[in-house]
Amino acid sequence: MIQLNHKSFGQGDAIVILHGLFGTLDNWQTLAKKLAEDYYVFLIDQRNHGRSPHVEGMSYPLMASDLKDFLEQNWIHQAHIIGHSMGGKTAMQFALEYPDIVDKLVVVDIAPKTYLGGHELILSALRNFPVNSVESRKEAEQTLLEAGIEELGIRQFLLKNLTRSKAGGYEWKMNFPEIDKHYQNILANIETANKSAFDGETLFVRGANSNYIQDKDINTINQFFPQSKLETVPQAGHWVHAEQPQALLELLRTFLN
Repeated sequence: MIQLNHKSFGQGDAIVILHGLFGTLDNWQTLAKKLAEDYYVFLIDQRNHGRSPHVEGMSYPLMASDLKDFLEQNWIHQAHIIGHSMGGKTAMQFALEYPDIVDKLVVVDIAPKTYLGGHELILSALRNFPVNSVESRKEAEQTLLEAGIEELGIRQFLLKNLTRSKAGGYEWKMNFPEIDKHYQNILANIETANKSAFDGETLFVRGANSNYIQDKDINTINQFFPQSKLETVPQAGHWVHAEQPQALLELLRTFLN
């Protein structure tokens, strides 16, 4: 059993928010503080991410088990679960395994299926990143740019994982070797064999400019989450919470209320 790093805000019914691959709880902090006007909101770093423990293994059953332990450690007997991307798959896995603990489920821009990839350039850049010798954040960003990470937003997102080491240089907050080793597990579908569908109210949210949830996925979604509905956020890609936070906040408030 591990203890996940977390922050909490507000009071009321519990909401737990799970970030995506290479993310941290800070990615959702602005939205969490808005939701905390009406709820007790917990942001957590998933295993091998942010300031949570560096441990062996990355799979959705493992991360769902981490979440179960977290809720028990914090005396949370039922909660709304919100997950984005990798966190959305953790949330789905958790809902199928522990349905009695989940009040309402929100899955942001991910479907219950295996994905082909898409992070290969990032993985290559991080494998070759000289984290022990880089001397400034400016140099770090330039290194990522030279490695082919041309989109400014992605470079800044990745560099949120960079922190000062006790020796005075830099180190990754995330456990990149373990993430890299188990990348195929992160792309994999949730484990659904011998599991009943989750009958609780479920909201799937996709960005209009994202291809992570396609129309052909709706039948599979409905098979495992029969009480689900799908909303599409205009002018948003995969990072719906960063690109259209107000639109997502309104969807969440309407659904959770």
